[in-house]
Amino acid sequence: METGGKKKHLIVIGGGAAGIFCAVNAARMAPGLRVTVLEKTGKLLSKVKVSGGGRCNVTHACFDIDEMAGRYPRGRHYVRKAFHRWFTTDTIEWFRQRGVELKAEEDGRMFPVTDLSQTIIDCLMREVNTFGVDVRMHAEVKRVAPAGVGAAGGQGLAVSGAGFSVEMADGRMLAADFVCIACGGYPKPGMFDWIRELGHSVEEPVPSLFTFNMPGDPIVGLMGVSVPEVQVKIAGSKLMEKGPVLITHWGLSGPAVLRLSAWGARELAGLGYQFTIVVNFLPEFSEQELRDRLQELRYEWASKKLGSASPLGLPRRLWDHWLGISGVDKDLRWADLPVRDQNRLAGLLCAGTFMVNGKTTFKEEFVTAGGVRLAEVDPGSCQSRKVPGLYFAGEILDVDGITGGFNFQHAWTSGWVVAASVAGAAGGGE
Repeated sequence: METGGKKKHLIVIGGGAAGIFCAVNAARMAPGLRVTVLEKTGKLLSKVKVSGGGRCNVTHACFDIDEMAGRYPRGRHYVRKAFHRWFTTDTIEWFRQRGVELKAEEDGRMFPVTDLSQTIIDCLMREVNTFGVDVRMHAEVKRVAPAGVGAAGGQGLAVSGAGFSVEMADGRMLAADFVCIACGGYPKPGMFDWIRELGHSVEEPVPSLFTFNMPGDPIVGLMGVSVPEVQVKIAGSKLMEKGPVLITHWGLSGPAVLRLSAWGARELAGLGYQFTIVVNFLPEFSEQELRDRLQELRYEWASKKLGSASPLGLPRRLWDHWLGISGVDKDLRWADLPVRDQNRLAGLLCAGTFMVNGKTTFKEEFVTAGGVRLAEVDPGSCQSRKVPGLYFAGEILDVDGITGGFNFQHAWTSGWVVAASVAGAAGGGE
């Protein structure tokens, strides 16, 4: 058994964004604190590496706490309270003080000016080295128990003078005064059992941030086509999002679809991922307004062929696709377009329906809705209300945001809040 001497000891379970941010800040705030990170894989900060296509969407340029909290389908009241302790402005300044400038893009997403996720990783790892955080790889945790609580099979895990015993998958035992669970979300309910053993309840995990599969629909032949502003609605519900959409070889993706999947995560899971979507590829028009615009084009472009150009700003391949689906001859002159075909085209462009059958998730950026029940965790400290000295950070909590940097902001916020709370309890703090 390792006891770590007389120093207070924080064990952070998970080497992702929340875990590493917690570890480096705790070590900085409380110089006398021993900090150990246990990562079950051979990689640290793996989601940071792949986020934003390898650029790392660090946070979002939103500086109003209520507005920011509204971007979390689950956990908005929890994060609103936590954001009063650490917010986007704090994240930006924290990285700036360490030589990493962030930039905001038009849609609000923030990236390092280098456009390289490695910049963020290097910054965090410099902090790990500067403050002597002990990082252990291939270190899977099997069980955490408050000191004095017996293990399964009747073998006691009590550690003299320590608050927790941490049992590793390889049989090693570690002692800690504080434990922060920051191991990310789990896709299967059974994977939370070791947390339930600590007395915590778990909201059933379901996928979030996924794309819509539409097998057999002819639109998948347009894979690679993107449209900057599209409205996507789940038929028979109030779920609707606007934003960029990307057509893939399996269906629809892009920010509008991903956000919609986040807001509808539980509802769509209940439907078995089989549902109908209504898509408006020209959301600046209602169907009647588009009919009127097409009528105008019959006069403005009277002698031109319908297939000669895309008149409404749509990608050319998409315009040609809808002409074909509408049964309109591309060589027909605008002046000769029958009203019936004109109206059918307007209906398809403004209210095209698609059957969704299945989903595809981003493997590295996989996000779950669900996790440790928030009523059991204090948002001001991220400490368990059931087990003193036990903390939670990041996606293991029942908090998830839409795409755009919101999940990383929660990781930084919860990681820092845990660090400050532990540092205060250990006699450090800012």
